[in-house]
Amino acid sequence: MNENDKKEKKEVPMSLKGMFDVTDETYYAYQGLFEKAQEIAVYYGFKPIETPLLEREDVFVSAIGEGTDVVDKEIYTFRSKGGERLAIRPEYTASIMRAYLEHGMQTLPQPVMLYSYGPVFRHENPQKGRLRQFRQFNLEILGTTKSIADALIIRTLTTVLEEFGFKDLIVDINSMGDKETRPAFIKELVNYYKKHLDTLCKDCHERIKSNPLRLLDCKQLQCQPFKDNAPSSLSYLSNDARSHFKEVLQYLEEMGIAYRVNNSLVRGLDYYSRTVFEVIKTDIDENGKEREITITGGGRYDYLAKMMGSKKDVPAVGMSIGVDRIVAQPWYKKLAPRILKKPKIYFIQLGAEA
Repeated sequence: MNENDKKEKKEVPMSLKGMFDVTDETYYAYQGLFEKAQEIAVYYGFKPIETPLLEREDVFVSAIGEGTDVVDKEIYTFRSKGGERLAIRPEYTASIMRAYLEHGMQTLPQPVMLYSYGPVFRHENPQKGRLRQFRQFNLEILGTTKSIADALIIRTLTTVLEEFGFKDLIVDINSMGDKETRPAFIKELVNYYKKHLDTLCKDCHERIKSNPLRLLDCKQLQCQPFKDNAPSSLSYLSNDARSHFKEVLQYLEEMGIAYRVNNSLVRGLDYYSRTVFEVIKTDIDENGKEREITITGGGRYDYLAKMMGSKKDVPAVGMSIGVDRIVAQPWYKKLAPRILKKPKIYFIQLGAEA
């Protein structure tokens, strides 16, 4: 083989790291999951919305916030041929709020209840259940401060998961307070963690300056011991925020949804306020010990609209399900899509003439 032949020889192209082709039975598993989730969402009064994969970069940066992993490390951004700074969708909530504001949905009867489904992209370190292109199913209720909206999101979510085959679910829930009381909580949190600077991980050294709430969300083993004695946001709630949280818990009790208050539960994005929650699946590991697996979560984001440039706040609450993680779980039922009809009779060709 001469040098020219070597130059012309190309390797067979492969899919990008953290992205994969969905084929055959896996494709139908995704389709069946979406159809079931959509059916339940429609039953509870949600309507569909589909937003573009591309948005102006500021849609996500202003909403998610500087100092978060999503903005600082994971978001895919580029400059268009026209010179605009664009981003590939790393999450849905900011896009949904942009659509709500752009299309004047605040003039519709409130609340506006929406569901969405599709791919999102983050430049993460690929691992089991965590990809660079992954799919989400989302629920949002916009335009109401009422605690029943928080409870309805959780009710719909747990119903969807139960239909997927998940049992023994419990909701971890907390309140992050409102803009009147959160500064005092954050100040106390920072003061507490400053006492342990020598033993905090590298990321938490940055978080204490840029995004203190995420100190409670750190997964590094060396930072875990400090969570138990950290200040609780519940101690800093205003009367209004405390009443709201109490009502959410009462609704969950009335609906028979198992929950527990988790003082260290926060959401890492800037726009969250008041109610935050995660859905936990209890399971037995290979050693016979009980373990907990976080399936999904969500929360209230009353101040997102103003962060994106709106003159008025738009109270809202929502959640997202990472579809790829669900499909990969052994408990997932692998729901068959309704439109898929398998043939009952086959004609088999025998020979060229046939």
